Amino acid sequence: MIFRNVPRSLLRLLGALFLCAALVGAAGCGGQKPGPAAAGASSGASASDAASTSASAPASAVPGWAKGMATVRADGLPQQARDVLALIDKGGPYPYRQDGTVFGNFEKALPKQKRGYYHEYTVRTPGERDRGARRIVTGEGGEFYYTDDHYDTFKAVLR
Repeated sequence: MIFRNVPRSLLRLLGALFLCAALVGAAGCGGQKPGPAAAGASSGASASDAASTSASAPASAVPGWAKGMATVRADGLPQQARDVLALIDKGGPYPYRQDGTVFGNFEKALPKQKRGYYHEYTVRTPGERDRGARRIVTGEGGEFYYTDDHYDTFKAVLR
């Protein structure tokens, strides 16, 4: 990523400003109410999240916990991530001792919940000697999230 050393909060702010400028330009400064993309930006989602939200899933098919987030259909995930989803459904066994442990959400990239609400699972990255950067994070309410950049960004997994 080009912006590796830039704080995520600054990137989100710049993304939100870019999105607002694009909306103002598209609306022609006519005082129109912002559309759903602007609502996503105000809820903490970045412009890149809004742009990468799955176009194949109608808005009504997106569960409430995934509103305003980038989404990905489970069949659109890498095969290794789909394998992890199948293991989670089966209840294991998991290949890494850290799998199933509490995910602290210290990055605050997921909705705020009590400690212990989220659990993480490793998605193997071919060619990596360690666990790599890819994870599936689950929530107690049946949520599934995927990250391929070690918790910097998440996509809600639609199953």
